Amino acid sequence: MPRSLAPTVDAYLADLPADRRAALEAVRNVILQNLPAGFEEGMEFGMITYSVPLARYPDTYNGRALGIASLAAQKDHLAVYLMGIYGNDEMRKWFVERYVATGKPLDMAKACVRFRSLDDLPLDLVGEVIGKVSVDECIARYEAGRKRAAQGAVKRARGVPKR
Repeated sequence: MPRSLAPTVDAYLADLPADRRAALEAVRNVILQNLPAGFEEGMEFGMITYSVPLARYPDTYNGRALGIASLAAQKDHLAVYLMGIYGNDEMRKWFVERYVATGKPLDMAKACVRFRSLDDLPLDLVGEVIGKVSVDECIARYEAGRKRAAQGAVKRARGVPKR
């Protein structure tokens, strides 16, 4: 599917074929049931997105809300983007080990878990990982990452090579 221009989650879901809509609605329900307080659901980058509202944390490098998860129907697969495991090696390792232990096929990039059918996705694990990162922790991780990036830029400006 091309990137959606749907202005709302309901419009996004309504544009999908019934089977894809049903799968994304099931994942959406699990996310909403486990989403820590303070995050909000909306549309961003043509996907259903769960993020820290800009009213809570407006100081982002690009002026967009800090996302913790997204859902999308791509051309050849469905995807759940789990930003809570991105850049957190310990949580990513935990997630991958738990996923593999389910016996379901894992097709994953940095934060993107691709699946062709709902049977390929362990919904309980998705719910568990969604519930692991609070708004405060999401903000703290973002700020720590920005600080590391700034320190790296200073080192490179001084001629210190990257590791």
